[in-house]
Amino acid sequence: MNDLTNKKTYYYDLPESQIAQTPVEPRDSSRLLVYHRKTDKVEHKIFRDIIDYLKPGDVLVLNNSRVIPARIIGKKEGTGAKIEVLLQKRIDLTNWTVVAKPTKRLKVGTLITFSDELSCKVVEIGEYGVCKIEFIFSGTFEDILSRIGSMPLPHYIKSELKDKERYQTVYSKEQGSSAAPTAGLHWTKELLQKVKDKGVEVLEVMLHVGLGTFRPVKDDNILNHKMHSEYYVITQDVADKINLAKSEGRRVIAVGTTSVRVLESASDENGKLSAKSEETSIFIYPPYKMKVVDSLITNFHLPESTLIMLVSSMMGVEKTLELYKLAVKENYRFFSFGDAMFIE
Repeated sequence: MNDLTNKKTYYYDLPESQIAQTPVEPRDSSRLLVYHRKTDKVEHKIFRDIIDYLKPGDVLVLNNSRVIPARIIGKKEGTGAKIEVLLQKRIDLTNWTVVAKPTKRLKVGTLITFSDELSCKVVEIGEYGVCKIEFIFSGTFEDILSRIGSMPLPHYIKSELKDKERYQTVYSKEQGSSAAPTAGLHWTKELLQKVKDKGVEVLEVMLHVGLGTFRPVKDDNILNHKMHSEYYVITQDVADKINLAKSEGRRVIAVGTTSVRVLESASDENGKLSAKSEETSIFIYPPYKMKVVDSLITNFHLPESTLIMLVSSMMGVEKTLELYKLAVKENYRFFSFGDAMFIE
């Protein structure tokens, strides 16, 4: 029996060559591993085949957050040393929580200049390179950021992204994520329309993905891991529609771990959803039982990450690792720009 609180339990070997460096074209031509929990059957498909597994009356839940060009490069005043700043969370009009590197070059009061229009002052320095900074700018902050910022691709992606929109979902609306809700990258507008035409109810929630999603679990005992908090919104209309679906025995299918985090955070112990707009730092790992989510469409996640722990809570850690090893053997592409899995 695996120790579910030990992070090593969630480890698997992955050849570096299987870490996807670029997105596939078109979006819905990525591969799809389908796992049927009831029959323990596995199928290997193409993502656009997902429509064959969705039924009229199903509810598909998407996270409509949009990634901001959150990576900005500046120079430290006085020395001209290069400082990379990754925007993490907005506190108010001028103050942000960021990840700054190298942190050792910074102290409270340090000034960093990014352009003629934008600079910042370090207000507070925390652990893991997390700092609080105050921006000084003339004009509209979002406009300046769109000009000088670049997409905050994960550290394991070494290739340059030619089109910024390929790190956005086609349904993204609400600016604020520091990383893409990557399970949504497989959808095209045409495929979503086909799904709606089939009678599937497509609903949107919002969770701004923080950089903490990539933060490794450092302690061997996962219970000591401090989970990052993320801002989410679920409207009354969406909560009511999902509650109705659950009462009628219809399936709720989450697209991505971020949608799972919203649905499980906004529900009571009986799985009834309420309208919410707040922070969540929910940490989902086995033997957690999902209260709202019946099925999950997700990517293949990093070994020992909080995301593979969430997936393991849906189908058990042994089955998760067995399927991940199968995906490695079948040469699936992993992580943000990689292939997908449907846990039915």
